[in-house]
Amino acid sequence: AGAEVRYGEVNDAILERITYELGIIKDKGFAPYFLVMHDIVQMSSRTCGRGSGAASIVSYCLFITNVDPIAHHLYFERFLSPSRLDPPDIDVDFAWDERDGVFAAVFERFGREHCARVANHNCFRLRGAVRETGRCYGLSDTQISEAEKKLFISGLNELDDPLWQTICRIATKLEELPKEISMHCGGLVITPRPVYCYAPLGLSSDGYPLLAWEKEGTEMASFVKIDLLGNRSLAVIRDTLANLEEEDIHIDQRLWHPTEDEPTIAALAKGDSMGVFYIESPAMRQLQKKTGRGDFEHIVIHSSIIRPAANAFITEYVERLRGKRWEPLHPRLAYILDETYGILCYQEDVSKTAVALAGFSESDADKLRKVIAKKAGGEKLRVYRQQFFDGCSANNVSEETTQKIWEMMQSFDGYSFCKPHSASYAMVSFQSAYLRVHHPAHFMAAVLSNQGGYYRSQAYISEARRMGIHIEGPDLNLSRIAYHARGNTLFIGLMAIANLTMQARVQIVEERKRRGAFSDLKDASSRLNLSREDWVSLVESGCCDSLALHYRRSEQLRILLTNSAREPESDQLELFTRPKQAAVQTRALVQVKRTEDELHREFSALGFLRNSHPLLLWAQYLRGLTRVKASELGRYKGRYVNLIGYQITQKQVMTKGGQSMSFVSFEDETALYETVLFPDLYQRFHPLLSSLWPLVVFGLVQDDQGALVVEVQHLKKVGS
Repeated sequence: AGAEVRYGEVNDAILERITYELGIIKDKGFAPYFLVMHDIVQMSSRTCGRGSGAASIVSYCLFITNVDPIAHHLYFERFLSPSRLDPPDIDVDFAWDERDGVFAAVFERFGREHCARVANHNCFRLRGAVRETGRCYGLSDTQISEAEKKLFISGLNELDDPLWQTICRIATKLEELPKEISMHCGGLVITPRPVYCYAPLGLSSDGYPLLAWEKEGTEMASFVKIDLLGNRSLAVIRDTLANLEEEDIHIDQRLWHPTEDEPTIAALAKGDSMGVFYIESPAMRQLQKKTGRGDFEHIVIHSSIIRPAANAFITEYVERLRGKRWEPLHPRLAYILDETYGILCYQEDVSKTAVALAGFSESDADKLRKVIAKKAGGEKLRVYRQQFFDGCSANNVSEETTQKIWEMMQSFDGYSFCKPHSASYAMVSFQSAYLRVHHPAHFMAAVLSNQGGYYRSQAYISEARRMGIHIEGPDLNLSRIAYHARGNTLFIGLMAIANLTMQARVQIVEERKRRGAFSDLKDASSRLNLSREDWVSLVESGCCDSLALHYRRSEQLRILLTNSAREPESDQLELFTRPKQAAVQTRALVQVKRTEDELHREFSALGFLRNSHPLLLWAQYLRGLTRVKASELGRYKGRYVNLIGYQITQKQVMTKGGQSMSFVSFEDETALYETVLFPDLYQRFHPLLSSLWPLVVFGLVQDDQGALVVEVQHLKKVGS
């Protein structure tokens, strides 16, 4: 039935794949696992099955995963094969705010005695080990902190004090040893008999039965681990669709094919993906601009090839995609790497290459992939390297070619992704991107409400303005707790206001539902029983402006506190009570335009300004400053420019020589732009990047394969 729903007509190729997979699943005794996973995903309306399990057509037809493995050529053997000993491992994402409910439902559905959470083993790091050892020797936290400052500057070996020599010697031995047990964020086991029949159990701080083992130990003990994880972007999609329903805009999920939507593909090809799950980072947006490709298959490639050790291969990939002639490193790799232009991109490419060129078994090839991915190195990697070189030699692969391929394999050192995983996430990316293109205000409201994206709220507010969205509020009569949208207007939620209590947010919304909008400040203050701190937060954010357009915010606060349903303290009355004549005089002098002090307080309350870019706060320093607007950078390729930079995000990386450098995203009032600080410049200017004070950025505008980047030459604070 699932296959018919997914495919309509089940042809021979589909039936053959289903039969093949079911045979392996049956032989290995894993059918109950798939049925359990099917039950679990039914507990939520929106899920994303990912990882290597997304290569399974059985998972797809059971609605555990959402990517067609046949259409996208996903490699099932990366998940299960006759020679693979590992149990199946399907990670399933739920909306981040629904996951706890899913865990509760799982324990209820399968029985509390039959379920247990997996542990995390938190290990000592060197600083923590030094601190704990020092305490054991009777030292106070103050003594330890003072000594730490010297220790980690001069080094552990530069000590004269015999006691500290002993402490450091012991601490070094403690490093990487388990310190305490906590609960894994998503790991779960379900057993046919009560879990205590198989393993000892503890109790987590949340009250869940807890295995003593972490994920590796759980698998070694022959448990089949299930991972149920939280994903904010699933909540973004859910909330966007719900917000649209309020305006009678309905998207039929059965007929929704965002991967085929041309405006969405065009937007992604330009790197217009801020707020879009999985592909909104500066590096990813730059890669999109370089390639000019926004179709599903290329998004899958790009989200996989972006990894720390692959920079040189990314450059080669872009050149090949844009027309550079290339040949596969070996004819046997042509069918494996053709879709990625001859570049190893996915985890399974490592395994497939080892099998094709060096004659590895599927099992050994998978072990090689794991050794590389987990930075195991050492003797294991040397053994596999020798096996790979010997196998390639036996198959008449030249040593030069073998070396090049081995080096490309090493770019998977650390984290990397399999194609099924990237394809699963790319599907969520496309749904997000579609909503951004066609319903921008509703989408950005949901992004801001669910937080946790790559950027701060200020960056998303700026992006919304660049998209032509009207920003409104926060407003005592219009704002909900979360952000929401109507038409092309995005309403800031009460959640955006710093220090406003949840109790106050709920009370405001409930009071409006019960008795309607607030007519003026006195009406609001008489109906709401809020603390002084809550009123201060509301006023400073501008939330009460619409009820008192001609009042300064200090006067708004006086009125609210003197008429509050909660009796103000006597010193508050003394502070805010004024003669009536003074109040009239204040109203006459005030204009709608906010004072500099009010704007600074507004920024402190919200993290952004309601109606302007934060650079307005430094307007006095910007007047008369000769600079290029970020939106005009394309006219200055190859030239040195002065820009104003309001920092959005930065990423520090290490060069091969072990030096720190940084990629920094800035914006001004007109656009975002990307910069790079190479080691010498980063060493000199990195202290300036630790605050939100805007900077004067002097640098060289370069065209990096079609994406602009400013190579920074000098930084200074605006106004310095």
